[in-house]
Amino acid sequence: MSELTPPTGPSPEAVLATFDLEHFIEFADLAVTALAQHRAEIDDLNVFPVPDGDTGTNMYLTVEAARDAMRDALKDSPGDLRVGLSAYARGALLGAKGNSGVILSQLIGALFRRIGQARPDDRSAQIFAQGMQEASDAAFAAVGTPVEGTILSVARAAAQAATEAAANPENHLAQVISAATDAARVALAHTPDQMEILRRAGVVDAGGEGLCVVLDAAEQALTGRRPEFTRRRARRRQIELPTGDLTEDGPAYEVMYLLEAEDHDILELRSRLQELGDSLVVVGGDGLWNVHVHVNDVGAAIEAGIQAGRPSRIAVTHFAEQVSRARERLAPREGRRVVVLAAGPGLAELFDEAGAHVLAFTTQQRPSAAQVLELVRSSGAQEVVVLPNDPSVIAVCEAAAAAAAENDQHVVVIPTRAQVQGIAALAVHDPSLPFEHDVVSMTSAAKGARDGGVTVAIDTAMTSAGPCSPGDVLGISNGDFSVVGSDLYDVSVQVLESLMSAGEMVTLVWGAGGSELAKQVEAWVQHNHPSVDVLVYEGGQERYPLLFSVE
Repeated sequence: MSELTPPTGPSPEAVLATFDLEHFIEFADLAVTALAQHRAEIDDLNVFPVPDGDTGTNMYLTVEAARDAMRDALKDSPGDLRVGLSAYARGALLGAKGNSGVILSQLIGALFRRIGQARPDDRSAQIFAQGMQEASDAAFAAVGTPVEGTILSVARAAAQAATEAAANPENHLAQVISAATDAARVALAHTPDQMEILRRAGVVDAGGEGLCVVLDAAEQALTGRRPEFTRRRARRRQIELPTGDLTEDGPAYEVMYLLEAEDHDILELRSRLQELGDSLVVVGGDGLWNVHVHVNDVGAAIEAGIQAGRPSRIAVTHFAEQVSRARERLAPREGRRVVVLAAGPGLAELFDEAGAHVLAFTTQQRPSAAQVLELVRSSGAQEVVVLPNDPSVIAVCEAAAAAAAENDQHVVVIPTRAQVQGIAALAVHDPSLPFEHDVVSMTSAAKGARDGGVTVAIDTAMTSAGPCSPGDVLGISNGDFSVVGSDLYDVSVQVLESLMSAGEMVTLVWGAGGSELAKQVEAWVQHNHPSVDVLVYEGGQERYPLLFSVE
């Protein structure tokens, strides 16, 4: 979002010429990364409205859903900022989790809606300030009973500062965003003065902290200035977690659902849900709403949604279960575990039998940092080794490792790019070794495994091995295309032969449609390299009939 010279023509493509898509995409990525890194500490700040320790997680999941929706939309409409803004806001609404995530989605929706209405001759500084004010107003209106000392107070302070900064015609967008982020930090520091429960706990408001992280990401995207998160940290005093429900007199359940309903039916819905419970937040518009409320009568809360329209994605959480998870997260950790990402059911079973904590995924549904982090945390180990086994998820695993470190877990990601490298690394894992020595040994084994595989092209493209057409067989060596052919067996043998120098063991992992191919290649190795041992596994992976490694 940068100041640009307005175009002279009235072309529709220039409606948002005062804002920049590149900076917007950078913000979306930075917000996800920053919340991934700091969500554990934000979770630890969570004492209001209920101490269920999930505010950072919920806000992270919300911006991750928004970012992913934006990416998908821009694939079909590259370079269209309006499409990106709209998709991001809708993704936040659909993916919002918890009280804090729902409020954040409302802030995002109102802000981006105002930016989406900008004209070529508008000052981006002024539009941003107006958007922040509309976002703050919308968030207050969405909450059944607004409380000072929360994310609402932080948002209002940021909006007021943005408005004051934008009133100076010499200030550009960067100065306005910086003013907003600075004011948000000041307001965050004052939240314990506004709410007794925060003061007793010795913390700032968790939702306000998360909003500051998001605003910092916007400032960093535009100015390059990296925020100093430590300067606003409050030291938390030890808080005893409840043994049952989170409050003695408060509701026991959190109910959330998406709701298709006419705007005029929402007022009655708000009134009904307000009677049933508390922490009510209803956000959205134009026929689609995200509803969040804390109640004892789950059925009545859902029935209210049915009377107003058509609810979907209904989620009910018992707070006592969240307390249990929070207690588990805060419990002392010990030992060492290996977390492995598996690209097929057979591989998942193989890794599980080897003693690993396994997260299975597909090419259509790759794992998120949230899923990896949950697996790392649930391992219960102080020391964790993560094996991504796919180049596309290495960054995701690294983000999860950074977040786990905030919870004092020692997590190392070995950047395995292939499933067979993960097999090799896990084979030498020795928990009796010092952690650093174990990591070095596993890393060496992974690097020593020369990996390859075969797949079938689905598009016309230019590869490092030459052009290919749909139906061509592609051979892969050490992460790159090396052969283009027409026969799976011939290409497999060709690639494998190129990896065989000084090899002592071949591992074959067959996937969909690769059973007979694995038998043929196994026979080829036994005939042509009789001194080499061959191990064959059913992996169940998609798109790759056969994966192999040579060690």
